[in-house]
Amino acid sequence: MNATEPRPVIRAAVPRDLPVLQDIERAAGEAFRAVGMDRIADDEPPSLAELTRYQEAGRALVACSGAAPDAAPLAYLLWEPVDGCAHIEQVSVHPDGARRGLGRALIERARQDSGLPSVTLTTFAGVPWNAPYYARLGFRVLADAEITQGLRGIRRREAELGLDRWERVCMRRDG
Repeated sequence: MNATEPRPVIRAAVPRDLPVLQDIERAAGEAFRAVGMDRIADDEPPSLAELTRYQEAGRALVACSGAAPDAAPLAYLLWEPVDGCAHIEQVSVHPDGARRGLGRALIERARQDSGLPSVTLTTFAGVPWNAPYYARLGFRVLADAEITQGLRGIRRREAELGLDRWERVCMRRDG
């Protein structure tokens, strides 16, 4: 972020944001085409019903380009408690908001809001803006023995969706 850009605002998602989150997901997914993952790029975003469930539970956050009440989100994050950790279910940044620290700010806010000691996620191991990015944020890949029952369940669902076509890892950041 440069000095002339307004500081992004991280806030809880509201109902009017939810269709925008679907647009963010579609736009962010296009980057997967460049690494031969067209199936991921073509994947549909979470449904409005699913987004509403996160929003109503207070576990949907957005990053906006400014503090105005009608500022449109540029990024979003969905999280849920899994085995005593704040599990990041999804974090997506629109290409127009890339490289501004929005993903990092959303993850930190989710950790704070959750009140939980650690953050977990599952991600693609070889995609530069996935596991290598999270490693730069202090996440570490979990050894098989460290993967909790909840994370194993998430990985089973991901495998059922065909995401295991590409290597996936479970990651955790403490503190």
